[in-house]
Order: sequence, then structure tokens, then C-alpha cells
Amino acid sequence: SQAYNTLVYDNEDRPVKLPGYRVDALTDAAIRYIDQNKEKPFFLFLSFLEPHFQNSNDSYPAPTVETRKRYDYMPPDLASLGGNSWQSINGYYGMVKRLDEAFGRVRDALKSLQLSENTILLFTTDHGCHFKTRNSEYKRSCHESSIRIPMPFTGGGRIRSLVSLIDVAPTLLDACGIPVPEDMQGHSLMPLIDRSCKDWPEEIFVQISESQVGRAVRTSRWKYAVEAPDKDPMTDPGSDTYTETALYDLEHDPYELTNLIGYESHRQVADIMAERLKKAMIRAGESEPVILKAPPVPSGQRRVFPGEELL
Repeated sequence: SQAYNTLVYDNEDRPVKLPGYRVDALTDAAIRYIDQNKEKPFFLFLSFLEPHFQNSNDSYPAPTVETRKRYDYMPPDLASLGGNSWQSINGYYGMVKRLDEAFGRVRDALKSLQLSENTILLFTTDHGCHFKTRNSEYKRSCHESSIRIPMPFTGGGRIRSLVSLIDVAPTLLDACGIPVPEDMQGHSLMPLIDRSCKDWPEEIFVQISESQVGRAVRTSRWKYAVEAPDKDPMTDPGSDTYTETALYDLEHDPYELTNLIGYESHRQVADIMAERLKKAMIRAGESEPVILKAPPVPSGQRRVFPGEELL
């Protein structure tokens, strides 16, 4: 699929070309579906490609009307690390702008059809984008620019608890009054939304593939990551042994520009986070790994952080 050549497939696996810019084409189809099914309960999963880069030519194809606009904001981590953010950020923002408008159109459709009060609406994405600042691609790293994603949900307000994509399915079931299977991973967000929750997990667990066989755990303050460099990230789902690669203090370094792994001053923090990571892996169904400590950083030196070697 290209930005102006939207091709999808129907239930009989027949190709269907939709007119318009890809975001608009999919939104038009979604609104038609909502209108056609407004008299009965329905479930709609609308999967936009934007603001993903276009794989075929490594670009961010914004709508034509947006391609000449300039946006002034560059996140501090991207500004510091470079990557290809300066070439790509305007196209990316143009895609995001059209996506925001599409989300508004879906909400307007629900409102116009008197469905706003009995329709649950959740918007999220599968990953962020670091514009080749952390590795040679755009994602698949432990960093906030990769793993921190939007998740607006019906009801409004702001929740600062750490949540994960595995919480989406149990949340939707719970919100619809459908029992959540006991073997389903994740937690319903409904107790957080109605402020009745008294015991919520204090960390999220991250599994990284394709770019590396990596694992990470994030708390409200700390980010700790490990990697299995001897494993093939395209074929090996995990490892019995990992090596520490990163420790970030998100309270004082929210853009993750200073990697603290290997510093004696933070050895105790890394050890605590290593134990938290092991427990998270076990809860996810993995075996408890051996985690090798990072080599100590010599006094007076600093560790090169991921992405710096790309400058």
C-alpha cells in the first residue's frame, strides 16, 4: 500500500482500492461501516499505517497539502542524537496531523449518529519512532521514543499509572461487561478509570525482537535493559543469558541521554532492576535468565549511549 494507493481486501480475499489519501480512505470506509451497523452492537478495529514510515522508499509521505509546511518543534532527544529526524520530522508531523483529524471525524460520526454515549472508543498504536537515533532503524529499542505510545480512551481525564498494550483486550472486555478470561495476560484499566484501583503493577515489561533479542523493565523512575548479543533477533524468541546494556534515570534524564549502566554509583539500582526484570519475564511465561553485569565504567569516563556512535 502507498499513501495514495490504498489497497485492502474483503472477506473473500478480493482486492478493494479505496480513494483518497490512505488515512482518509480508511476513515471513510470506517464511517460507512459504522453507519451501516448503527442499529446493532458492532466491533470495529481500524488499523492505520500512519505515521509509520513508508517501507518501500524509507520516507514519511504526508498528504500533499502538508508537504510544504514546516514544524518548529524537535524533541530534545532527537535534536541531540540526530539520526534522520531533521529530514523526516515534517513529513511525520504532517501524517500525525491528518491522523488527528481522522480520529476527530470518527468521533463526529458517532456523535451525529447518536452513538457517542453507548460506544467505547480507544485509540492506541503499536510503537513509537526514534528516527534512527537509537539503532539503524526507527523502532525496536527500549527507549521512550519507541515504547511510549498514546492511549486515549472513552471517559476523559489523565491516568499516570504505567499501562501496556496487553491491557487493551481485558479493558475492552471489562468495559463491555464481558468476563475477562483468567488466563488472559494484562489488566483491565477500568479500576484506574473509575478510581477504585488499590493495587496496580509498578512496572511494565518490554520484549524486543528483530533488531535485537532484548528485554527491558520500566518503573515510574527507572529504565533497565538487557540484550542477548549472541542470539539471532530474527529467529530466536529469547535467551537464557542476557547482558546489561542500559540504565536510565527518567526522573532526571527523561530523554535518556545518559546511560548509567556500569557506573558503581548506580550498581545497587541496576541489581534491584535486574531482579524486577527477572520476575517480569517469569510472569510473562519465560524462564528466569542469567543476567551478566555490564563492564564497569572507568573512573573519569562515561559510557557511550546507544545512538551516539551514529553521529
